[in-house]
Amino acid sequence: MKKIFILSLVIAALHSSVAFAQRTPITIEKSTTRHGPENGALVIIGGGTVVPVIWDKIIELAGGKEKAKLVIVTNASGDDGNLHQPAIDSAIVRIGKENVSTLHLKTIQESNDPKNLESLRQATGIYFTGGRQWWIADAYLNTLAHQEFLNVLKRGGVIAGSSAGASIQGSFLWRGDTKTANIIIGDHTQGLGFLRNSVIDQHILVRNRQFDLHDFVQLAPQFIGIGLDESTAVVIIKDSLEVIGKSYVAINNAEKKESKANDWENLDSKPFFLLQAGQKYDLKEHQVVRPPRRNPENTTNQTSSNKK
Repeated sequence: MKKIFILSLVIAALHSSVAFAQRTPITIEKSTTRHGPENGALVIIGGGTVVPVIWDKIIELAGGKEKAKLVIVTNASGDDGNLHQPAIDSAIVRIGKENVSTLHLKTIQESNDPKNLESLRQATGIYFTGGRQWWIADAYLNTLAHQEFLNVLKRGGVIAGSSAGASIQGSFLWRGDTKTANIIIGDHTQGLGFLRNSVIDQHILVRNRQFDLHDFVQLAPQFIGIGLDESTAVVIIKDSLEVIGKSYVAINNAEKKESKANDWENLDSKPFFLLQAGQKYDLKEHQVVRPPRRNPENTTNQTSSNKK
């Protein structure tokens, strides 16, 4: 019964998402990549404290300290500056106040006004703060501002975001209900789609959410589910995903691969599996990138050489 109920929600959500997407379309260009961006990079963060290694990667991908121009989109945090100030302060410390600006447009009309979008045209990076992801959708989805976000990627820049700013980057908007984040398929179901055919969750281990994506992905296998714990991020360039930070990322993938005799822990047969810092995943092939095997012969020779 639970799966039938979830399936009905998935079907309804997909239909409503498509209908909303067709109402005010933006330009979606064909891509050779399966999920990740054709150009530029994504940094998708699971909430909590954004540790220095993650900020350093964002600035690096935005062009480095000398060239980075970062726009911080604060809608998800509401009108209370205290909630998004840590992200602003962290960016200013790294690249200077003159290279950091904020964007908090409140209506579709404002987001379709070219006069409000100059900072996005100059940006090498975008950062979405945490809070409620549907507030971002209400202000920017399928607008000229949304197109400018995509243009940042097209120019080779970076789009980053934490918590709500992570989930909004998927194509299907997870926990997008206006009542509560505990409703996982709510009244907002379309994300900004920087990571195509995807659904993204956050705070997964801290809030015991690690199983929440499983049934959805099994019933809608065209999506890949990515769940991130706090202080942890995935860096996505084209279809290459790498984990950075302090904790774990859960990959939920219903597309089965043929098992091989030496398959690394047979990960693809599990409902989801966890990756940690330094581990990589191929989004095109839906496969874990196995670390290179160590050559025992070289190890022996190196040991002998060290003894000398």
